[in-house]
Amino acid sequence: MKNILLKFIFHLRKLWFHFLLFYRKLSYRAQGMKIGKQVYFGKLEALWPHQINIGNKVHIENNVVLKFDGFFQNGQAIIIGSDVFIGTVTEFNIKYGITLGNHCLIASGCRFIDHDHGMERGQLMKEQPCPGEPIIIGNDVWIGANAVVLKGVHIGDGAIVAAGAVVTKSIPPYEIWGGVPAKKLGTR
Repeated sequence: MKNILLKFIFHLRKLWFHFLLFYRKLSYRAQGMKIGKQVYFGKLEALWPHQINIGNKVHIENNVVLKFDGFFQNGQAIIIGSDVFIGTVTEFNIKYGITLGNHCLIASGCRFIDHDHGMERGQLMKEQPCPGEPIIIGNDVWIGANAVVLKGVHIGDGAIVAAGAVVTKSIPPYEIWGGVPAKKLGTR
């Protein structure tokens, strides 16, 4: 009897998840987000959903933040390719843009930040312009847990970024980088 009850509860939870997913997709699409086929995501925070484009076969875990840090604009600032996995508690803090290629693996806790604060003396930093550049992640890239990718970085196809790395420079294709700041550790 206990197993039957547990199976019933499991199926109810599964139905509830699919209902919530359907509702979330419907709500975000109504706000202009482009969502491909076979896209699954849990609790997702998306500021300015109309600037987000998600490809096909994408799995986004819970508590991911897709934040366009700026005023309302038209166009797409966050582009996620197809067959991409994004782990829980990952944050995209984007002002200039990010492109994630196809077949990427983004582990839990990663941060993508494409801008800084101004640092000139004589004026409050929070009142200065925020310099920055878009971030571009190639195809088949693996970014380890809690890595940070900063403004202007281009990560080439097939590259690997070690867990906890802080990437401040572009990474050529098929190289493995790690550390703070990240540097080349090897090749694939």
